[in-house]
Amino acid sequence: MTSAAGWWRPAPGLTWQWQLTGKLNLDLQTDVIDVDLDVDRSVVDYYHSRGTKVICYISVGSYENWRSDAGQFPPEVLGKDYEGWSGEKWLDIRRIDLLAPIMLARLDRCAAKGFDGVEPDNMEIYTNDTGFPLTYNDQLQYAIWLAEEAHKRGLAIGQKNVPDMVADLVDIFDFAIIEDAFYYGWAEDMRPYITANKAVFAAEYTDLPGDFQAFCRQSKTLGFSTIIKRRDLDAWLQTCE
Repeated sequence: MTSAAGWWRPAPGLTWQWQLTGKLNLDLQTDVIDVDLDVDRSVVDYYHSRGTKVICYISVGSYENWRSDAGQFPPEVLGKDYEGWSGEKWLDIRRIDLLAPIMLARLDRCAAKGFDGVEPDNMEIYTNDTGFPLTYNDQLQYAIWLAEEAHKRGLAIGQKNVPDMVADLVDIFDFAIIEDAFYYGWAEDMRPYITANKAVFAAEYTDLPGDFQAFCRQSKTLGFSTIIKRRDLDAWLQTCE
């Protein structure tokens, strides 16, 4: 498969929505929307008709027992339960040989449905209690492999959280998606993406205390696209003006 050089490269300043649960709010107009891989192709087409770019959510670091491809994961790649997320287990990302057929099929589905980019969730894995002796280098090699495969399919790919990987990934990944970065104080670590003229899509959650107005002021200074969401990522949205 040859690389498709024309994939989307989102610049800073775009508005966005992130919705993974509940009925989609099809009336909301944003520059970008991030939705689950399992939406119908017609949904992607609809957003494109409104001039909206669409990001494809997939988990690359965890097994989810409700997915249609859940039965394809070999037992040896399934680790400990992902605490706080029912039905999920960590994956042994060292075994790209075993994960590749599943992850590449997911990327193929993203491309076939016309998505513009990919959100690879649960990239931040080696610091968790996975049941596997994973290292930073394991995580880096997996991330680079995913980026290469996304680009081969004409898909942009975003760095999801993992601020300690920015130096290694900012020249490879096309944008970033971050959660709770202002609350936990590491938003500044993502500035290299803005310097590289790449968008940073940020979300802060209502289940944590914080001065959202202050977060929004900081976001504006940094050039991030920041929204406030409920943790379940339903249709509700508050934007930083």
